Amino acid sequence: MRDLGVGFGYLLKGQRWVARHGRRYGFALLPGLITLVLYAAALVALAVWGEDAVAWATPFADDWSGPWQGLFRGFLTAVLFALGLLLAVLTFTAVTLLVGQPFYESLSEEVDADVSPDGTAPQSGLPLWRELWISARDSLRILVRALLWGVLLFALGFLPFVGQTAVPVIGFFVTGFFLTEELAAVALQRRGVGLRARLTLLRSRRTLVWGFGTPLGLAFLVPFVAVFLMPGAVAGATLLARDLLGEENAGEDSEAEAPPAHRPVP
Repeated sequence: MRDLGVGFGYLLKGQRWVARHGRRYGFALLPGLITLVLYAAALVALAVWGEDAVAWATPFADDWSGPWQGLFRGFLTAVLFALGLLLAVLTFTAVTLLVGQPFYESLSEEVDADVSPDGTAPQSGLPLWRELWISARDSLRILVRALLWGVLLFALGFLPFVGQTAVPVIGFFVTGFFLTEELAAVALQRRGVGLRARLTLLRSRRTLVWGFGTPLGLAFLVPFVAVFLMPGAVAGATLLARDLLGEENAGEDSEAEAPPAHRPVP
């Protein structure tokens, strides 16, 4: 359970790092703002036309009497919007990272150089177009995995009691895991760690990943919060990636880790 606190600590450290580097933080906000506008438009469209889509998909309920038709289609409309919101949370990071690849790559390198004992950051040596292609390909593969989880959780949501209690909790942990993978990929891809190796690495310390990604996923549900947390999330995920690979972080929380000063006995 200690790793849960460590993971959450990296999330906070990332936010503190960007707070100390205001200019870098300002530039790193731009990709999130662009993606937010696109996603907000998509969710508004889903809210406006979601009921019509459900009615079109359930013609068998056209002849239902009483309140059952409205209740049934209203429930499906709410589920459809919730699924769209979950999908938005799962994919927001991937799309934002893709849009802002140069911004976040540079940010992650600065964090690496800042905490590295020798002041250097690993370089991929790949041209930008190649990095974008790898990032887009891996994000699509992660999205497929996330969608499979989403369909499974959607089906389990119909189970009495379990669907209203355990399934939402599992959903947030799943979201946290995939969010962390997408964010840590910025630093790990630069080190030549492929998707399969990344997933294996993350699964080896699930509680650390959940401690970082689950509260971030919850925060991303609040409008606009994702935009302002993304730069710090990338910075924190870089620190987390260094931990996963066993790399030393120089000067990190040195005061907190220092032994207490000796107090003379009166």
